[in-house]
Amino acid sequence: MSPDSSLPGTAGALARENEALRQQLQEAEDLIAAIRTGTIDALAVQGADGPRIFTLEGADQTYRTLIEQMNEGALLLGQDATILYCNACLAGLLAAPLHTLMGFSFNRFVPAEAEAYWAELMAAGWAGKSRGEMILRDEDGRLRPFALALNVLSFGDARMVAVIATDVSAHREISAIRAQVAEQNAQLERQQEALRAQAQAVAETSRILEGLPHIAWTASPEGKPSYLNLSWYNYTGQSTTVHFEKNSTLSYLHPDDLPEVMRRWRECLGSGRDAEVESRIRDAQGNYRWMLGRIRPSHNEVGELVQWIGTYTDIHEHKLALDRIDQAQRELRENNQQLTRVNIDLDNFIYTASHDLRAPITNIEGLLDTLRQELPEDHRPAEVTSVLEMMQDSVDRFKRTIGYLTDISKLQKENTLPNGPVNLQPVIEDVCQDLQPLIRAVGGRLSVAIEACPTVYFAEKNLRSVVYNLLSNAFKYHAPDRPCQVSIRCRPAASGYTALEVQDNGLGLNMSGEQKLFGMFQRLHDHVEGSGIGLYMVKKMVENAGGRIEVNSQLHQGSTFTVFLPAPAGGAAPAVLPG
Repeated sequence: MSPDSSLPGTAGALARENEALRQQLQEAEDLIAAIRTGTIDALAVQGADGPRIFTLEGADQTYRTLIEQMNEGALLLGQDATILYCNACLAGLLAAPLHTLMGFSFNRFVPAEAEAYWAELMAAGWAGKSRGEMILRDEDGRLRPFALALNVLSFGDARMVAVIATDVSAHREISAIRAQVAEQNAQLERQQEALRAQAQAVAETSRILEGLPHIAWTASPEGKPSYLNLSWYNYTGQSTTVHFEKNSTLSYLHPDDLPEVMRRWRECLGSGRDAEVESRIRDAQGNYRWMLGRIRPSHNEVGELVQWIGTYTDIHEHKLALDRIDQAQRELRENNQQLTRVNIDLDNFIYTASHDLRAPITNIEGLLDTLRQELPEDHRPAEVTSVLEMMQDSVDRFKRTIGYLTDISKLQKENTLPNGPVNLQPVIEDVCQDLQPLIRAVGGRLSVAIEACPTVYFAEKNLRSVVYNLLSNAFKYHAPDRPCQVSIRCRPAASGYTALEVQDNGLGLNMSGEQKLFGMFQRLHDHVEGSGIGLYMVKKMVENAGGRIEVNSQLHQGSTFTVFLPAPAGGAAPAVLPG
């Protein structure tokens, strides 16, 4: 039976009130139990001014405090990205007051260019977990990089995404600084490695240079001296204990040579190229000796300049020899100039003498003619006739000598006539006509073989004189005990020359007198009439044209005279002329 049905009105009201009190007592007991177990950490109490929140320190209060004080931003997002909760750090990172965040969408901080990526992170976060980096725009419009970690959480039937946001701008700065430090360390390591390699190269170079007999030195790429080998100290007498500084060697160079040495050294430093320079260096006795200095750059395997290497080689004796040669050449030039003046004076004398002597000899010859007329031959004593003949012979020889002097003077002044192609056969035939009385007188025989080069390149007038003198000498100096045989032939010779040979079986020559043979007024056989000027003129004409003459002879067997006539300036053989 229910209490409400058996009790009067008052009892029923009391019973209902009692039931309500029990209900309130049960709720109070449940609330106390919840508070004790930590199920709730806040109470909402309705007061005269409205509901008031009373928080109680529960079991998770420590974690809540940790989240509030951590340096990373923390927030809870709903399905539509509404911020259900965020800590103060996130508000600071986004430059937004805390009360403007909760209950508002987080998407307003996502730039348009990052929306797609943010959607991917959210989708992965709702599926379980996700991580990524992206740019967020804070309340002031500045972009800042964040690393985001998303994780789905369930509270009963409610699901939300917890997000930890870490500002990575400082991390990136640190990474950049670390990268810069790493690059600087790497660069420093490379420099140290280069220095070690340079030191090793210098040590190796020093070891090699110490074995050289020359003075050797090294310098840094910038030109700072770094090493001198022992040869320097032995040569200069400088103490090896003296600290090797920049100018410690310059005082040993001759003051007159120092500017040029420094100029060449600066050129090397500026261009990176090698150089050579001569200078004088003072030795231990205070004497200066000439040295040849060589400067060479030394590079490593990648082409970087590691150091400069220099040497000094003693060229003093060589330099003195060159000076002596130069002095001798100067003296030779002076002697040549003096000889040229003497030759000019001699030519002038010959020309003047030959010209001035013509008048006296002509007068003498006129007096002889007058004397013959005054002394008719039928009334003249035989002795007088003999004297007159000897006088006339002397006058004739004197006139011939004057003629020879005139020819020599002309030859010296003309130097050479213009050359051209000349048919040799007509020249030989013309000379043979003039020599016919001589050839018949000695019973001589001439053979001609010029088929190999019928045309030669020479001045025709001079060629006739050359052929005439060589053939006349060949017949004139015949051997009386055998038939006179003379041959003239022509053949091509080396270097474009044409060789004209005249060979005889006459008296021959003693070759010890070859130098005398071609001298002016020189004769090796005196029993035959001659002036001793023919071969001199032949040699002069041939050499003036750029040729030469050679002789090969054996005493009592015969001689061969070979004239080498030059080819035309272009080197081509002379054209064959009709003839």
